[in-house]
Amino acid sequence: MLSVSFMAPGEAAAFPPPLIPTDPTLANYRELFVTYGIGRYFGNSLALATLATILALIFTVPAGYAFAKLKFKGRDRIFQALVGALVIPGQIGMLPLFLMLKGMGLVNSYAGALVPWLAGIFGIFLVRQYCLSIPDEMLEAARVDGASEGRIFTSIVLPMLTPILVTLALFVFLGSWNDFMWPLIILADQDLYTLPVALAALSREHVQDNELMMAGSVVTTLPVLILFLALQRFYMSGLLAGSVKG
Repeated sequence: MLSVSFMAPGEAAAFPPPLIPTDPTLANYRELFVTYGIGRYFGNSLALATLATILALIFTVPAGYAFAKLKFKGRDRIFQALVGALVIPGQIGMLPLFLMLKGMGLVNSYAGALVPWLAGIFGIFLVRQYCLSIPDEMLEAARVDGASEGRIFTSIVLPMLTPILVTLALFVFLGSWNDFMWPLIILADQDLYTLPVALAALSREHVQDNELMMAGSVVTTLPVLILFLALQRFYMSGLLAGSVKG
């Protein structure tokens, strides 16, 4: 993919196909950013994925902690119902969710595009499983000392959740960045398109231009690949800790 993105137009269609470009060029990237304005769609995806990550952490982390460490009526039954909903494909809920958002006037807006990421069931499950490893004695000692539940959560629990917070943030960011179906449904204005939707629209016009499409794929893949490699230490520790406890 990276090699073809630096090839001249038509070079990848030669037989036998070359492994490396004969005369490397940045023409495909210039065409993407100058002619087709891919930078705008890149910014749209970055803003949407960043907001989705922040909002998901705000809603999901307290919910996961509550299901793990706070006692309230119906806690276990509610959590079982949520876990049971994981087996339902997300595509089934897209139509009713779209109709709800249409009634609220959120279609063709980033607010509507963000709704599915606000409190994902898998994220709640992931945080809850990790929170089970926090000793109850530590929380009880803080309560005896007069700390409020909010203070316990922010001062004691959150610092201990760093690995799972990074893991969840990566899940949400990568999922939102790569999401194609929901932005395609909810965003009608081309100026609001995310990078995957914009590349799909561009591919219909340049289906034979392999070099240009590979350049677009590099622009889409490289940022999240770098992000994952930079944070994989936290990602792996968060997943392993949750799986051992679960």
